[in-house]
Amino acid sequence: MTTHTHHHATPAEYAPEHPARLQWAQLAPDVYKAMVRLDVAARKGVDPALLELVKIRASQLNRCAFCLDMHSKDALAAGESVERIIQLSAWEESQHFYTEKELAAIRLTEAVTVLTDGFVPDEVYAKAAEHFEETELAQLIAAITVINAWNRFGVTTRLTPGHYTPGDVKH
Repeated sequence: MTTHTHHHATPAEYAPEHPARLQWAQLAPDVYKAMVRLDVAARKGVDPALLELVKIRASQLNRCAFCLDMHSKDALAAGESVERIIQLSAWEESQHFYTEKELAAIRLTEAVTVLTDGFVPDEVYAKAAEHFEETELAQLIAAITVINAWNRFGVTTRLTPGHYTPGDVKH
């Protein structure tokens, strides 16, 4: 019987890292600073652990590699489990990993993020309204909107993931 060893690529064997298309934050510093202020304002009163799940889920849907790198690392640094982060992309099949409140926020995140599907359905909004009082819900909607804006900057300018360390300036 032969045993197989798993081969892990060394960095030299990885595909080359691409540079960002555009350093938008340096080129539009007033917009970047306004986005940071908006992010801080949107975060107010929202549970930080829930916020990271929302940011990761939106970033998965938008395929923003830079924000996925940042928010997965931030979530891990804040004590989130690897398992819950991994399962987030298949949350409908692994709902038992999350609370009802988190699931309501994840559903709302998907509805707000994928507006091309139409609009935010009444039942998704109603479920979120059951779990969040109005002020917190308003802040959550703001936080979802802000991560979607960050994702759009990151995806369009192809910001390079992999260099973020928790504790750096973050969004």
